Amino acid sequence: MASNIVWNSKDKKFETQDKEAYLVYELRNGGKVIDILHTFVPPSKRGLGLASHLCVSAFDHAQSHSLSVIPSCSYVSDTFLPRNPSWNHLVYKEGDTKSNM
Repeated sequence: MASNIVWNSKDKKFETQDKEAYLVYELRNGGKVIDILHTFVPPSKRGLGLASHLCVSAFDHAQSHSLSVIPSCSYVSDTFLPRNPSWNHLVYKEGDTKSNM
């Protein structure tokens, strides 16, 4: 399922191929930080782990591009990160002058 997530750089989204489920982000600090703003999965696709797959794609992208992550989306901060603490090293900390890589 994770391989069905597409990075849509133009619209600043990670999304399923059908574009029904998506994660929206903004780049901050001169493009060094990705701020995850919102994750959406339609009711018909909930319970399939799509939100988690979207987050993994975004965090993989951040890691491979030496970016820090601001988890503004409540799903990311309250659900995804507590369940996946191995990604915490990418979380932006106030005062960071560069990525956590």
